[in-house]
Amino acid sequence: MVLRRAVAESPKKIAGLVDLVNLPTALREFAGGRSQMSHLSFFLRVWSHIKAHNLQDPTNKNIVNCDEKLKTVLLGRSKVQLFELPMIVKLHFPKVSKS
Repeated sequence: MVLRRAVAESPKKIAGLVDLVNLPTALREFAGGRSQMSHLSFFLRVWSHIKAHNLQDPTNKNIVNCDEKLKTVLLGRSKVQLFELPMIVKLHFPKVSKS
């Protein structure tokens, strides 16, 4: 329901999240060798990696302790706040033109 309303209100914004993009070499390894992936599906892959490897700090769930594989995606940082994750992942994807 929410996604349907978002698509109706701003289709270009949603298209930027779901359109396939060629991944840079650094991200291809993290994505399992895939050469193209959408911004949204790549972010979901990052989140599932965090959950699968139990990388959230046990005392403060708002902090992610990065392993070596995740550091390649998150600009070499060893700890990242949860609210920073979308912004850091977004840096790897080209901006969508507003035309």
